[in-house]
Amino acid sequence: MDLEARSLQPNVKAVLLAKLREYKSDLNNLKSEHKRLASSNSNQSTRDDLLESGMADAMSVSANQRGRLMMSTERLNESSDRIKESRRTMLETEELGVSILQDLHQQRQSLLHANDTLHGVDDNISKSKKILTNMSRRMSRNKWIISSIIVVLVVAIALILYFKLSK
Repeated sequence: MDLEARSLQPNVKAVLLAKLREYKSDLNNLKSEHKRLASSNSNQSTRDDLLESGMADAMSVSANQRGRLMMSTERLNESSDRIKESRRTMLETEELGVSILQDLHQQRQSLLHANDTLHGVDDNISKSKKILTNMSRRMSRNKWIISSIIVVLVVAIALILYFKLSK
């Protein structure tokens, strides 16, 4: 996503990069919260083991402490679920970005091929234009030559008739 956002126009790029940074910081916060809760969960179970082994009577654990423990466990589970959901969303977004980049690459290749073909056609048209121009010049020159030959023949015939008839 970062690469794609950087390749966009400057006015859109700034907005998308800001959102991307915000999403990344949210993800990092959730990761650190998950690590903190996971480590506190393992510390909590170790602490609970020590407290229970140190207490002679299992009935001395108050209902308030149990309630807090249950609430902490519930918050930990909710946080874990949120992190899993965030990770799933991140993976889906990454897959979508990869798919879009592949499509853009294919479109770029198509445009480059069309551009090359267009240049080839343009070159062929230029060559054809030169050939037609040369053919037109030759045709015009040939008309002048034929016209000159006809005029010379007509004059020669006229001179021959004049000299034949005047004798």
